[in-house]
Amino acid sequence: MTAQKDKVPNTPPVAPKTDLVDVIRTLFRWKKVIVTACLIAAVGSAIIVLLLPVYYQGSTVFFATSPDQATPELLFGDGTIPPELYGNESDIDRLLTISESNELIDYLVDTFRLYEHYDIDKDSPKGKFYVRRHFLGLYDITKTKRDAIQLSIEDQDPELAATMARTAREKINHLGQSLIKSTQQRAITTFETNISGKEQQLSVLSDTLQALRKQYGIYNTDAQSESLTSLASGTENQLNSARARLNAFRERSGRFRDSIGVYEVKVAGLEEEFSQLNLKLDRFNDGLAKVLLYTRQYQEANTSLSEDKEKLKQYQATFHSDIPAMIIVEDAARPQVKSRPFRTLIVLAAIFVTFFFTLIGILLFEAYSDVDWKAVYQGK
Repeated sequence: MTAQKDKVPNTPPVAPKTDLVDVIRTLFRWKKVIVTACLIAAVGSAIIVLLLPVYYQGSTVFFATSPDQATPELLFGDGTIPPELYGNESDIDRLLTISESNELIDYLVDTFRLYEHYDIDKDSPKGKFYVRRHFLGLYDITKTKRDAIQLSIEDQDPELAATMARTAREKINHLGQSLIKSTQQRAITTFETNISGKEQQLSVLSDTLQALRKQYGIYNTDAQSESLTSLASGTENQLNSARARLNAFRERSGRFRDSIGVYEVKVAGLEEEFSQLNLKLDRFNDGLAKVLLYTRQYQEANTSLSEDKEKLKQYQATFHSDIPAMIIVEDAARPQVKSRPFRTLIVLAAIFVTFFFTLIGILLFEAYSDVDWKAVYQGK
């Protein structure tokens, strides 16, 4: 037999070991390229940042006030709860919504002629969109962690930045007051309409009451009731006394003939007087209920009218008062230092990004430099 050679197992080729030293060695071979790229990035970014405009930021800080400050019932002591000074989350959200509204932005655009200031064509179909977008890029409104509101506006002119921030704050205050005053105006209109209706109702009640008093002769229910009752009772007593005397004189007709005539006349007069008093009492009693009813309605309507007029005065006083919608914590002073650009950080960031991507590019180039990319492209 032919001796068989020992079979040697097929082992896959061992890939060359890549460690940190190889990476460092590769990078040092390309150190001139890396340094050159970083220098170019440094010089280029330095030139670019020197050409960037300098911006200054005007800032103001304020708190939202509570609408309770403009509530007449609380201001004039009619409420059971004392008015709050600072606003809650809803009040803060209301001011933030106003500060982001197009009404405020358009007001600032028109006031400071921002079309010309930002070099935007006002007559362009998208001019309003572009000026708003440019302004919003320089405008910031945020709620701080202590529930205050910070408003900031950037501009290349530091004085203009501060002036715009103050103007924006005052406009927000005005718009916030307008929302509250519109509610007060509706209440005033409601009170005026209600008062007009009650005055007409009161006039009708007054005319009806006067007619009833004239018809039934009732002008003072308590005094007249007591007076008529007392007169009727007194007259009845006098009549009974006169009748008794007349009967006594008639029994002795001989000697008291003249007295009989006198008392007959007196009795007839008292009877007529008593009859008239009874008629007055009957008429008084017939109209008493109606007069009392209309008198009570008139008094209640008059009281209600007086209360509404007093409330109207309170609402009008509050409406014409200057009650701010915010409490200013920090006014917008002229900024002394720029807000941007941060030139050093921009240059350092450019150098770092260039260095990082240059390293990645070199390592990828070294790792795949022996690959036949043409064959890969052709699918071989």
